[in-house]
Amino acid sequence: MTNCRRMELPIARRDLLRAVPAVAATLALSRRARAENGLPLRHGVAMHGEPALPQGFAQLPYVRPDAPKGGKLTYGWLGGFDTLNPYAYKGAQAQGLRGYVYESLLARNYDEPFSLYGLLAETVELPDDRSFVVFNLSPRAAFSDGEKITAEDVLFTFELLRDRGHPTFRANYRRVGSAVAEGERSVRFDLAGLDDRELPMILGLMPVLPAHAIDVARFEDTTFAPLTGSGPYVISAVDPGRSVTFRRDPNYWGRELAVNRGLNNFDEIRYDYYRDATAMFEAFKKGLIDVRPEGDPTRWTTGYDFPAVKRGDVLAESFSSGLPWGMNAFVFNSRRPVFADVRVREALGLLFDYEWVDRNMFGSATVRTQSYFEGSELSSNGLPADERERELLAPFPGVVREDILEGRWSAPVNDGTGRDRESLRQALDGLAAAGWTIKGAELRRADTGEPMRFEILVSTKDEERLSLAFVRSLERAGVRATVRLVDRIQAFRRMQTYDFDMIIYNWVSSLSPGTEQKKYWSVAAADTPGERNYMGAKQKAVDAMIAALLAARERPDFVSAVRALDRVLLSGFYVVPLFHVKEQWIARWRSVERPAVTPLYGPALETWWRAPAAAG
Repeated sequence: MTNCRRMELPIARRDLLRAVPAVAATLALSRRARAENGLPLRHGVAMHGEPALPQGFAQLPYVRPDAPKGGKLTYGWLGGFDTLNPYAYKGAQAQGLRGYVYESLLARNYDEPFSLYGLLAETVELPDDRSFVVFNLSPRAAFSDGEKITAEDVLFTFELLRDRGHPTFRANYRRVGSAVAEGERSVRFDLAGLDDRELPMILGLMPVLPAHAIDVARFEDTTFAPLTGSGPYVISAVDPGRSVTFRRDPNYWGRELAVNRGLNNFDEIRYDYYRDATAMFEAFKKGLIDVRPEGDPTRWTTGYDFPAVKRGDVLAESFSSGLPWGMNAFVFNSRRPVFADVRVREALGLLFDYEWVDRNMFGSATVRTQSYFEGSELSSNGLPADERERELLAPFPGVVREDILEGRWSAPVNDGTGRDRESLRQALDGLAAAGWTIKGAELRRADTGEPMRFEILVSTKDEERLSLAFVRSLERAGVRATVRLVDRIQAFRRMQTYDFDMIIYNWVSSLSPGTEQKKYWSVAAADTPGERNYMGAKQKAVDAMIAALLAARERPDFVSAVRALDRVLLSGFYVVPLFHVKEQWIARWRSVERPAVTPLYGPALETWWRAPAAAG
């Protein structure tokens, strides 16, 4: 650990302690007023309705509370990393930092759409209108260096991330009216007038960093020196770009909390990084990696027949999940002139022969994605817009296409030959309507003769293989596309600044999409480096639908707002939808065991443990 320089705050610990008598009197008045208005101390909060777990719950519903402790676990990860700070803009962060090393005020229950329970903050005060939120810290909460966590640290972190953190933090936290300490262990955030019911939840997921051990001037730099955290693990070893090792902290302050019971069972967790997917799979087969989530349908159906599987030493398991599958797609960067016209984007999408790809590359193991919220009640696919959706969309006539509004649209279907003439004809008709025509076997602008050429940026061999299949289909229409394979860090940096024509990306979704939708699709995010509006969408209707889902108090209104957002995005044809699988696939060596219950969000690897006989 390197020496760090303290940041002085408007409310520093020494000043706070001097002010205790006056603060205590003010705090007593404010809490008395809240109590008189019937505002309780909450053990948890939910995005909609009330949290499912009662006051005094013993453990999360998907853990084994007496899971054995000990042993080591090794994960494999594709790519690399160049920073141990997951909260700044620069760099590709190492995996495992959030949760293992750095903790938030509240913790999620992954068996509910979006509910939070006490962690660093043991109780919450939140009025029905959500015009403010108060977090009351646990008196036991402490950093790994032994320093107690106070309101000063919460305010420090809030201001640090608001001013110097990743753009996502800056955008969220700058909307807060004020943040003040109410004594040494309580912080109040005022949110009046925002009409955003998720913001208190977002603040509940705010990490808390130490005011006494952060060099503010260098916070935004990439670094291999870890920040001091309060989590169950500390970083014990770093091989820059290649591996990072976490050691369980025997003095972890929160090990007896209900939200932690049955979690954090390994003495050591290590992430090894691989540049090549094949090399990583071979490492798993040799036992160098203990647990492997699998995302390649071909490998899942044909690759798991090696001797350890046949002996029963490796278990290949499928899990169901209640989560949406999200949108996995080729993404058009509509900032590029070649993709600025929605007619061009839709036409090029017609040329992707999913049926051929599924059969020849994935053994018919995938399902075509039809929605940004595929596989959940939030999807608009196949459903006509309800009354609430039409009300939300009414101020934006023509933004949603009629077939999408009525639930009649679906992703195009090819004949699977790779040479579908009808899809080619439809694509050329669409391109002609947008001012493109075939001249000398090349697709060119009718007015200038400029050929249609663009690059698909990829960072894995699997993405390259899929992109080359698309390129071959595009050639039939005279489109000259190329594929550029770069390493993950280079791809990440280019994506941060939207320096690409087309990429493959998967927007992961949840059962409670919220503020993160702004960084995915909003007008502001389109011009903000580091956000995930990779498509460059600038549609006011998108912002309006996001505002509606954030303001919804009841689940039916929320569902309608998300479906309306789905329809607006689909109507923009910003992507060529790819595919998903209907289960989550995970392979593990038998010495790693898991609970019998799988939560709503799918397998929670933080609940797994090493079999005692194998723990060493």
